[in-house]
Amino acid sequence: MSHRILTAAPRQLATASRVAAVSTTRTFTTSFAAQKSATEAVTDTLKAADRKVSDKIVSGINAGETLSQKVKEGVSDISSGKIKGEAERLREEAAGKASELKGDTAEKTGEAKGTASEIAGEAKGKAKEVAGEAKGKVKEMTS
Repeated sequence: MSHRILTAAPRQLATASRVAAVSTTRTFTTSFAAQKSATEAVTDTLKAADRKVSDKIVSGINAGETLSQKVKEGVSDISSGKIKGEAERLREEAAGKASELKGDTAEKTGEAKGTASEIAGEAKGKAKEVAGEAKGKVKEMTS
């Protein structure tokens, strides 16, 4: 236990040298007022400002590196023909879609023509049927 007392005393003395005893009137406390000296306060403020400026500079450098990398990638894409290949692929895809739609249109047109001729045939048949019934009724009335 005496060993603890001997090692704790220098630590307390080391921290006590940094605390300045200031004589102030305090209503609710009886402890020493721990205040920093003007030099320490200025040093802390300058360190904080330096840290903020350093952080901003580092983020600016990182942004510049990112932008530089993206520009390099864009230049390599253009020079490698990647963009030309992509444009050619899209053109071929569009041409395929157009011919597919043209085929669908021809198919629908054929269906529509078939339906129209079917309806026309039904109409002709109905017209002949009605005409035959009318002739039959006329013969009945005259006979």
